[in-house]
Amino acid sequence: MSAGQTLLLALLILPAIGALFAAGMPARLDRAARIGGTAFAAATFGVALAFLPGAPAVPAGTAPAAAIAPWAEIDVPWAPDLSLRFHLGVDGISYPLVVLTAALTMLCCAYCLWRVPDPGRGRLLVALLLVLEVGIIGVFLSLDLVLFFVFFEVVLLPMYAVIAVWGGADRRRAARKFVLYTLLGSVLLLVGVFTVVSATGTADLVALTDPATRPMSSGLQLFAFVLLAAAFAVKSPLWPLHTWLPAAHTEAPTVGSVVLAGVLLKMGTYGLLRVAVGVAPDAAARSAPVLGILATAAIIVGGLVCLAQTELKRLIAYSSVGHMGFVLLGVATLTTTGFQAALIGNIAHGVVTGLLFFVAGGIKDRAHTGDLAQLGGLRETAPALSGVLAFAAIASLGLPGLAGFWGESFAVVAAFERGGPLWTTLGVLAAAGAALAAAYFLRLLRRVTHGAATPPVTALTTAGRLRPGELVAWSPLIALTLAVGVVPDLVLGYSADPVAALAEVITR
Repeated sequence: MSAGQTLLLALLILPAIGALFAAGMPARLDRAARIGGTAFAAATFGVALAFLPGAPAVPAGTAPAAAIAPWAEIDVPWAPDLSLRFHLGVDGISYPLVVLTAALTMLCCAYCLWRVPDPGRGRLLVALLLVLEVGIIGVFLSLDLVLFFVFFEVVLLPMYAVIAVWGGADRRRAARKFVLYTLLGSVLLLVGVFTVVSATGTADLVALTDPATRPMSSGLQLFAFVLLAAAFAVKSPLWPLHTWLPAAHTEAPTVGSVVLAGVLLKMGTYGLLRVAVGVAPDAAARSAPVLGILATAAIIVGGLVCLAQTELKRLIAYSSVGHMGFVLLGVATLTTTGFQAALIGNIAHGVVTGLLFFVAGGIKDRAHTGDLAQLGGLRETAPALSGVLAFAAIASLGLPGLAGFWGESFAVVAAFERGGPLWTTLGVLAAAGAALAAAYFLRLLRRVTHGAATPPVTALTTAGRLRPGELVAWSPLIALTLAVGVVPDLVLGYSADPVAALAEVITR
């Protein structure tokens, strides 16, 4: 095996071993199990970074001949009688998401060393986080449609358990709603995968996205694209299939919300770009206006609903609907600029919203409430906590120089680049949605950080200092927010060439 193939396997094997280690430890060694699980998560992150020296440097303006040109690849028989293969690979589109997943999992596991929500059993929570990592990274690495579906399903039960066991008072209803919506998406995805595989005789994504072939008829492409796009829209989530998200975020424990917003939602947008658009480009071109309208509706609806929210985590959850709307708008434009907007928007949302949920969890742990009316005057008693919240909110509303700016601005530019009355209107509405984001985040800061300290906040005089676990988990996200905002090429540099190749597939 080559070094790249070894690293690909390690990305899946290390968290799997870590999960078995943490879950298998006795209850009396709970902290040791959490430390061991965190060590495996850190090792996985180290493996993800190890791809950096081997990443190919392609001259600007050139693109690979194929839509998918992996840096490293494993392709071996999995179920030969069924013509299924264990096909993994990483390229410039999937690599930033793999690093983001490994980083957030490591930070969440490290956070659990200091803070384990009721009812305890932190070793099992860490084990479930590592199983989630296996499933999410597997989705980003899969180059076989059936394998993609398998990893897509691995995520379902662990996230259900995280919400149902360690969540808030209404956790079981939120977990059931999450499962029901996700199962709907899974059924649609399964039918879509079956349609593509039965029509083409292959599940190989590299072959299915080859610009030299069009293995499906126009009508069959449209049928498959509708199924696949609807499945990924549930996970993204796209309005009006988003209603599971606020409940899941509100009731999930802090680390569950971070993983859910930071990387689990990205499975939907990644699948839409890599699978639905890549496999059925002609149908994607025909469906782009509908997708663009729904994405813009998500931006506007998400912003308006946020203006009416009175609960901290619920407001952040609805903000995700709007932010992911920008990602989906970028995909809908089917342009190189739009695809780049979607990819950097994915990374920025994962980093910034992950930080927001970490901070929201820290506030709720201290004040024992998420009601905005009861959190006034936070800067008077907890200035450090208030400052991090303000930083994350300003980054999320898209301030230039911070990570959230690039995805939103590129998505609007891509809509104007498409031209015509429809796309120009969508670009204008999306820009108005960005203004709504500024309005609801500034409203959030005014109600939480300013004014006289409310009774729950007054009690934070000594508890308002940042804890060691928070410093460990939050500092890297703050640094990444600044780094991606100032140097967007940290993401765009890797994705430029595969994005150009994918855009070329659509135009042929």
